Amino acid sequence: MRIITRTADAVEPQDWRTELAGAFRQLDDLLDFLDIPITALPICQQAQADFPLLVPRPYAQQMEKGNINDPLLLQVLPQAAEMIEQPGYVADPLAEKHSNIQQGIIHKYHGRVLLLAASGCAVNCRYCFRRHFPYQENRVSRQHWQQTLEYVASDSTIDEVILSGCDPLMLQDQHLDELISAIENIPHVRRLRIHSRLPVVIPQRITDALCRRLSNSRLHCSCVLHINHGNELSEQHHSAFRQLRQAGVTLLNQTVLLRKVNDSLSVLAELNKQLFEFGILPYYLHLLDPVKGAAHFDLDEHTAVALHQQLLEALPGYLVPRLVREESGKKSKTPIIK
Repeated sequence: MRIITRTADAVEPQDWRTELAGAFRQLDDLLDFLDIPITALPICQQAQADFPLLVPRPYAQQMEKGNINDPLLLQVLPQAAEMIEQPGYVADPLAEKHSNIQQGIIHKYHGRVLLLAASGCAVNCRYCFRRHFPYQENRVSRQHWQQTLEYVASDSTIDEVILSGCDPLMLQDQHLDELISAIENIPHVRRLRIHSRLPVVIPQRITDALCRRLSNSRLHCSCVLHINHGNELSEQHHSAFRQLRQAGVTLLNQTVLLRKVNDSLSVLAELNKQLFEFGILPYYLHLLDPVKGAAHFDLDEHTAVALHQQLLEALPGYLVPRLVREESGKKSKTPIIK
């Protein structure tokens, strides 16, 4: 069966790629932009060498200048705490090497398969559970997409394809078009899910071409965003997400519970209200995956459960995401039940 069909590259607006090219990659430059002296923070240059700094300017513009505890800054700032070895925090906390069954594919849930569509991100979140993942070993070129998708075509139990990775929206629109077309040619696939943080950190990524392509797909398309704090949202995001909704895309959000970033009732309640106003349904509130270098973000389960209970008491049920953790070897997310 022929899965991949080639199309001529189209001209694509440069806005989001220009923003990506201009992202902060040096700590001094970011702190200078934010009017924060580098000596004011417990920063470790070794942490930056271990996991590089990458912060798009639109995201940095959402931060409060002069605030060393800004909740957006804390998510991307290399700190000395990352270099402290903590028992139980490991390079592959979800043991994905066991479900990374072939290059570019992670298959651990029934009926769903995850394609590592891209090997880059627009932002390096310091708590990322894949910060040590061997993306270079899983990089699948456009020329090898057909071989990857033949795995999906050979398994009729797969009815949903999840584009993830690093960030699948790092692909240009014409390349996404090509990949989506290939997935649409697999009859038993009914749903396409895109997991992305790129529209949050560079809202210009939601282009007219992307919205048209998703609108015209035979697949039911959803986009799972990753928003941890209400300050990450702006009017520009409101407009971009409205475009996606008008294209028929279901918008969901998953939040990671992070110490000193969103570990309070007021922050989480406001975030979930804002999400709904932006047409996004709160989906999951994740406990931190115990990845090496991120222990300083973690909260204990008792605190998380208490906070979730407060949310249930403060908000209508449809604004309260499910509190979950992901555990290696499990066939689904694990709900955290009081």
